[in-house]
Order: sequence, then structure tokens, then C-alpha cells
Amino acid sequence: MPPPQSSPRGRGGKREGQSYIPDQAAGLRRLLARSSSRVVTVVGARDGLGATSIVVNLAAVLGNSGKDVLVLDENLSQDNVANTLALKARFDLLHVVYGDKTLQDVLVQGSQGVHVLPVARAIQGLPKLGESQRERLLEALSAAAKDADVVLVDAARAGHSFCASLSGDEPLLLVLNATASGITESYALLKQMAMHNGRQAFDIVVNKVGSEREALAIFDNMAQVASKHLQVHLEYLGHIPVDEKLKRATQLGRPVTEAFPAAQSSYAMREIAQGLLRAPMVSDEGHDVLGSVMQRLMRQARPANNTMAIT
Repeated sequence: MPPPQSSPRGRGGKREGQSYIPDQAAGLRRLLARSSSRVVTVVGARDGLGATSIVVNLAAVLGNSGKDVLVLDENLSQDNVANTLALKARFDLLHVVYGDKTLQDVLVQGSQGVHVLPVARAIQGLPKLGESQRERLLEALSAAAKDADVVLVDAARAGHSFCASLSGDEPLLLVLNATASGITESYALLKQMAMHNGRQAFDIVVNKVGSEREALAIFDNMAQVASKHLQVHLEYLGHIPVDEKLKRATQLGRPVTEAFPAAQSSYAMREIAQGLLRAPMVSDEGHDVLGSVMQRLMRQARPANNTMAIT
């Protein structure tokens, strides 16, 4: 078996079959025909491993480089994206789904072309939504991402993420904390997604580590174990050093790349962002990435009992 670094990057789980709702899927494809967003899902095994911090800083780096960035925030905790940036999210996507608010009421505008859309309650409530409400959810998501160059998904923690499980072939970045418990929990999540969601490839960022040498040692060990026991490929995307400036920037409600651009963690965040942009697009020509994710979302949204009529 070739070493972990030799496989092609970014290939995820098996492609889904055709939608259970062909008319809706066809309409969705037309709706998203102009979308060419790069969609990257970022996930951690639990709160406190640094996934949200990485999303916030990647969004800032990409926004400062001239990209229009949409962050889909799937977390309900106080450590979500909006709160980390000291932004006040008064409403969320569920308000749009119910027709109480418009998308513009709900989108939270950050700096440098970054927008945050709180989606946690809407995504968690998918099984209870009626057909028209699911349509409104999908239309709102596509409208929010229509002009985005990059969509970053801050996925729910502990394996409870709809977005991560539906990410298909699109890149999924697993934030691996360098502590013993972080490594164990991250491998458990990786195993869960490999076995239950069919995902075959993960991008890895090693967080809170003393040096790149230490980060590579941790990564290589996990990559070998994942390849041997799960037949899963891991791609090293970079590391985030232990940096008091990063902690201070979080306390200030700012990305470290803006508050302390010369900090070690700022350089690391920029390297990771560049790695994401250099990576080839996974989708084939004519294949809409965001549309594929949403079609899987549509199928997931169907009630558990498919024999029951939706009224």
C-alpha cells in the first residue's frame, strides 16, 4: 500500500444515487446552475479543539485576499462563529424557513466580504419541516451562497453534524488537537465518519502544537493507522502553533490574522488558506458542488417514514 501522502487529495465518500424527489432535484439544479463555490466543511471531535477558531481565521484570510466568503454556522454553543467575532446574530435560518424574516435580516456581515449565516436550528429541525419549508430552506441557502467564492461550514461537534455527514466528495477538514485526548477523540470521529458516512479522505490540521516536526509526527502516526485499519487517506494541510496572540485575539473578538498579523499563528492560518485554494476542485466540469450538498440535504430532510404522505 502506498504511503498516505501519495494518494490524490480531497476525495470523499461515495457519490449519492438519484434524489428521491426528482422534480425538486431538477428544480434545485436549475436554481444553482450558476453556483461555482468551493465548499469546505471544518469539524472537530468536540468543543474546545479549535475548529471554530480556524473557520474564523480562514474566512478572514480569504476575505482579505478578495474572496467573497460565506460561513454556515452549524453550532448552537456560545463559542460559535458569530459570538467569536463579537457579532450579534439576532435571527437565524429557521426564521427564514418559517417566513418570519428575510435572508437579509438573518445574514450577519463581518469584515472584508465575510458573511455568517446561523443554520444550526434549521439543520437540526430538518426532519420536522414540511415540504414547502424544506424548499424555502434550500432556496435560502442557495441565495446566500450565490455570489460566494468559498463556503466554509463550521460543523456541529461530536459527530452530530448533518453538514459533515452530507459533505460527500467535497473537502472535509478535521481539526486534530495535539493532546492525547484530542487525538483519541479525533480518531474516533474519523472512524465514525469512515464507517457510517462512507468518507474516504480527510484534510488534517494539527492544532495547539509546539512545532511542525511534532505536528508531522502526530499526523504520520494517525495517517498510517487510518490507512491500515480504515482504508482512509489523510492529507496534511498544516499546523497551528501554541500562540498566546491567538488566545488574545479571541478575547478581543477578532481573527488573529487581523489583530496580530505578524503572529506565528497568523502565518500558519495563511498557509492553510493558501493550501485550500491551491487544491484542485473536486467536482467534474458541469457538476455543481453546492448543489450536490443541497441535494443530499434534501434527501436527509425526508421524514423517517417515507411511506407517509407529507401534508
